[in-house]
Amino acid sequence: MRNAREFNFDGLVGPSHNYAGLSFGNVASFNNVRSASNPRQAALQGLAKMRALAARGFAQGLLPPQARPNFRLLRRLGFTGTDADVLARAYRESPVILACAYSASPMWTANAATVSPSADTADGRVHFTAANLNNKLHRAEEHVQATRTLRALFANPDRFVVHDPLPSTPAFGDEGAANHTRFASAHGAAGVEFFVYGRVEFDPSAPAPTKYPARQTLEASQAVARLHGLDAARTVFASQNPAVIDQGVFHNDVIAVGNGNVLFYHDQAFADEAATLEALRRALGVTGTDLRAVRVDTGVVPVADAVASYLFNSQLLSKPDGGMALVVPHECRETATVARYLEQLVASGGPIDELIEFDLRQSMRNGGGPACLRLRVVLTDEEAAAMHQGVLMTEDLYARLVPWVERHYRDRVEPKDLADPQLAIECAAALEDLERILGLPGLYDLS
Repeated sequence: MRNAREFNFDGLVGPSHNYAGLSFGNVASFNNVRSASNPRQAALQGLAKMRALAARGFAQGLLPPQARPNFRLLRRLGFTGTDADVLARAYRESPVILACAYSASPMWTANAATVSPSADTADGRVHFTAANLNNKLHRAEEHVQATRTLRALFANPDRFVVHDPLPSTPAFGDEGAANHTRFASAHGAAGVEFFVYGRVEFDPSAPAPTKYPARQTLEASQAVARLHGLDAARTVFASQNPAVIDQGVFHNDVIAVGNGNVLFYHDQAFADEAATLEALRRALGVTGTDLRAVRVDTGVVPVADAVASYLFNSQLLSKPDGGMALVVPHECRETATVARYLEQLVASGGPIDELIEFDLRQSMRNGGGPACLRLRVVLTDEEAAAMHQGVLMTEDLYARLVPWVERHYRDRVEPKDLADPQLAIECAAALEDLERILGLPGLYDLS
């Protein structure tokens, strides 16, 4: 077993952060549609979280925001003329499409890709597959920049493979790491990769939600496992409970989270709880590891409270000095059932012995919590040295990014502001400056 660490790459919120309510099935996003947002506060909240975790000794990086607005999308849909003309016509004729072109959702980097560390893959390299996110128009083109960014950060072909996204068809709907968890006795040990899906394209009789869409298919999860060269004996596929999808659990990471040999989950998370746990225990047994399941009962925390607080959309981290910490948003403290449960959890003597709380209000209002904000990448020391260093969180990088945000970001964006050509100009200028700060010239195609 090689020495390895889990790096969390948080999405840096972009300068056009806004609440468009585009994600049907994401209750928090839909509830805040057309509210005024604060991009500056959102970015500073995210940076504060990254800095605090890095200071605690966690390996922390960032993924840069994507360019917005997406003029290529707007022009492909028939809006022509100058950039100002395109924005004005889109706002006049289809403000929803304009909102899609300005979507803030790339901040949720758990959806950027699925990642398998070198300890799990047949060729001994770290594998990434960019998620196609084809369920929603506002997310369906994110994979273009996500692939470009991952290939810029993980460019060494001897260490890393960044696959193209799966075919963008309903059969291969893929939402990335939000439906993927890895279990292992240690980060550098061979582990079990756990894929959760909401729908089976080629089996109409399989369980499926009826109110909200299931965004991840079994076929997509199986394809990613093949691309990454995973061992079938250490790979588990499980069906999400369709009833909780219909209650706003649009990704598995809204109802379950795992780390090490611990699965922290709600009793309604899976279509067949007993079979899912047995499959995980059997696969972990291959590695000589026992599963530790931390189950939250419906009678203690109802699904609606879990969704409202994003209890499970939290980061479960192995602390450098031992034990595990659960990184939660303020909303967990503000939801009575969840607050009571968490007090009991850390006092129980179980594997989760600390809570770390952050104010992520701007992200939460748009439908994403701590787990949505980060992409987990397990790297050996050699792999970490081979990646681009300019996105790793340090005090120096934090000190450069805070004034960058304060210089480029507005403190208020309303829906009507998306038609303002000056906002688009400000966004482009911010990203040009960011390329220099991160040492990533040419990261964006802003032509």
